Amino acid sequence: MPQALPRKIKLAFIAQALVASVALCLFMLAMGLAVRQSVVTWTAKREATLFWQQYPGGDAGAGALLNGRTLRSYFVPPDGGFDALPPTARDLPQGLNQLAFRHFVYVDDRPQGRFVLAIDTEIIDTVIVWTTLGALLFALATSYLMAWLTYRTTKRMVVPVSWLAGIVAQWDPRAPDTDAIRPGKLPPDSGSEVAQLTGALTGLADRVTDFVQRERDFTRDASHELRTPLTVIRVASDLMLADPGANERQLRSLSRIQRAGRDMEAVIDAFLILAREAEVEPLSEEFDVREVVAHEVARVQPLLSGRPIELEVIDQGAPTLFAPPHVLAVMVGNLLGNAVRFTDEGRIELVLMPEQIVVRDTGIGMSPEILVKAFDPFYRADHGREEGRGMGLSIVRRLGERFGWPVRLESQPGRGTIASIRFA
Repeated sequence: MPQALPRKIKLAFIAQALVASVALCLFMLAMGLAVRQSVVTWTAKREATLFWQQYPGGDAGAGALLNGRTLRSYFVPPDGGFDALPPTARDLPQGLNQLAFRHFVYVDDRPQGRFVLAIDTEIIDTVIVWTTLGALLFALATSYLMAWLTYRTTKRMVVPVSWLAGIVAQWDPRAPDTDAIRPGKLPPDSGSEVAQLTGALTGLADRVTDFVQRERDFTRDASHELRTPLTVIRVASDLMLADPGANERQLRSLSRIQRAGRDMEAVIDAFLILAREAEVEPLSEEFDVREVVAHEVARVQPLLSGRPIELEVIDQGAPTLFAPPHVLAVMVGNLLGNAVRFTDEGRIELVLMPEQIVVRDTGIGMSPEILVKAFDPFYRADHGREEGRGMGLSIVRRLGERFGWPVRLESQPGRGTIASIRFA
């Protein structure tokens, strides 16, 4: 998605703001509690100092000295009078004691007597809360404002990259349109890095386009050039086969030449189809799948001569398609040729169904490791067999992908292979 990067940046800034807010709240809470404790301690010590300065001889009677809303003090002479103290303050140790969240008691024992100060922190807490809350809100507002301004600045810097990603995502890999990312058409906020990136992408797209074009030209030209000598070989071998004076050994050699020539013609035809532009489809027409299959079966019949193999076509409702018939012929021919090549004895079936063609054989089969690599170009599992170049299944798969006819293989060693072409 072109907007993925700005969205991630926004989420990152939001997460940072939330973490900063929580940390700031915890810090302000800790600071408020620390200030509260310091104020209470300072107040208690100050009041105790003032008391001892006013009553140096300890001549005050036992009982309450101050009776205010937040402060209440007591003095107990050395000879007793602890009954005048509140019950909760009679057995407290020297120093500041916290009885509840808002209630503290300060005890100061001297030879002159005991000074007790009860402190209610309601006013102190109110002042600290409002001061802390105001400071916290100001800090949070400032933090959010700075985060938002930083995000806006970052977003302006990222927008050209997102724009560039959106343009590149719409490119056709076979012919990328680099005109939209020329220097004069970049967004106004694009920096030198974006300009550098567009230059690199433009150069890469131009090189890819040149490479694809050279590959297509070479495949097309090489295929046309190879077709001419193959035609000569085929015609010459036909004439030699028709010679009544040819012996059996010569006839076998000529048959092998013809089979190799037919295989090479099929490969050249497939290369010619794949070398064309995707938008320029081969000539399509309405055809009967039975006729294409029958033609390919007739082509492989000579390969079955003298071999204990039964070839059968099972028609369960072959469809009529509107497509390039030659493409299906190349695909069926390759699958059927593989079945014949890797079946020493047994049975080969071509099952024609409305939605697919299935080629089933009882040949040597393939292990799972070999099956994974079966569609790789030039991969050959059995190098002991001289037939085959390892291109057949790769061509079949590429043609199937090109025309929407997916190919599937199922195989078990020693039990044969099932190949299917499905009409999607």
